[in-house]
Amino acid sequence: MSIQIQAAAPTSDTEVPTTPRRGRIGRIIAGSLLAGATIALALTLGVFAGATESIITGSILLAFGIGWGLLATLSVRLTTQPQRWAGLPAAAMTASGLLLLAFQPGHAVLTTVGWVWPVLVLVLAVWMHSRMRRALSGRGRRLLTPVMAVLALASIGATYENITVLQNDTTYPATGRTFEVAGHRLHLDCRGSGGPTVVLFNGLGGVSASWARITGDVARTGRVCAYDRAGQGWSEDAEHPQDGVTAATDLHTLLAKAGEHGPYLLVGHSIGGTYSMTYAARYPDQVAGLVLLDSSSPEQFTRMPDYPGQYAVMRRITALTPTLARLGLSRVVAVASPSHLPAEAADRVRAVTANAHAARNMRDEVSMLHQVFAQAGALTTLHDLPLAVVTASETLKDTGWAAAQDQLATLSGNRMHQVVEASHLGLLEDEPAAAESTRAITEVISAIRTGSHLESK
Repeated sequence: MSIQIQAAAPTSDTEVPTTPRRGRIGRIIAGSLLAGATIALALTLGVFAGATESIITGSILLAFGIGWGLLATLSVRLTTQPQRWAGLPAAAMTASGLLLLAFQPGHAVLTTVGWVWPVLVLVLAVWMHSRMRRALSGRGRRLLTPVMAVLALASIGATYENITVLQNDTTYPATGRTFEVAGHRLHLDCRGSGGPTVVLFNGLGGVSASWARITGDVARTGRVCAYDRAGQGWSEDAEHPQDGVTAATDLHTLLAKAGEHGPYLLVGHSIGGTYSMTYAARYPDQVAGLVLLDSSSPEQFTRMPDYPGQYAVMRRITALTPTLARLGLSRVVAVASPSHLPAEAADRVRAVTANAHAARNMRDEVSMLHQVFAQAGALTTLHDLPLAVVTASETLKDTGWAAAQDQLATLSGNRMHQVVEASHLGLLEDEPAAAESTRAITEVISAIRTGSHLESK
């Protein structure tokens, strides 16, 4: 009589079968990872497009939690290499994502938690790698190892980012003064003397230090003030994203508290131009003139046929950047696209713009552009106040931009309109182009002081 002994099937995820079905487990791993990535893209770019950081981060965690859950479930049911360990990252990511979606914490809470989660994720990544090596062989390992390496790198990058932000707060303090305005402190940096005082309005993603090539030269002939809107640079966040009217009210209060006296020469770059127009419409008695440096138009969504599509993309990208910035990726981008400002100013700008706080502010401002542009349309005329419109040659390639710039120039009969060989950002950063921007400002100052008319160029 013969006795047949049948080999027992593995009963735990710590045993690797002698004849694994590598093809099937490989497909399940690839499919689960792809499913998680696809759901993440669908949620962040579709369902929650343009949402706040907590919603975007929560969506990503939820999506990848589903992906890990699929791996754990399908590998148990369909293969001889069950990956039960994947249930832990599935549960952790899903729970974290749901908590973020439910409670939607703000910047301060996310920053505090940002000191804790990198350690936990690094420990989780090491544990996952150990369990994977015991439960999986062949192609499956090659698919999952890079994923775990990314988790570990994300933890290291986030920790490095946290430390860098703390160091920058100490190394690059505000150069001006801050004042309490409507429950938050706003930064104002004024220098020079003599009227009219020039007030500078930052563009999207810009800060007061972005005007470094201009403020020094203007301060030699008069007083100039660069300030940061709520959430920008060295200013604190407002409770909610601000429209143009709220920002104008904040600035009016800020200038009064700082003891500055109008009427002012307003200078706006990019979307800063529309903020300056709203201020001029709200406080006409406080305006002596206006300089628009490659300014956005109140009619940008209608005059520029490509802009609505560009805006849709921008809204999605800027919503993703706060999450990515917490991993230190904003600093990688900053290094890859260096500033043309003087070195010291470039370092200051990078210190306060290549981080999650700045990315959140940019996302918030982008979310309000419809209102900001519409409110700027309230300024229909400057009457005979001097107006300079400076247009960057590079942006003239955008359909409708030239016509929009021409329309801005009709705000005053006392005007000059000049095209400068430069990029949009170059009007502030590149030395020759910034000199042209400065020249336009000083010519308007002279026209205000002498009561003369500007000459078109």
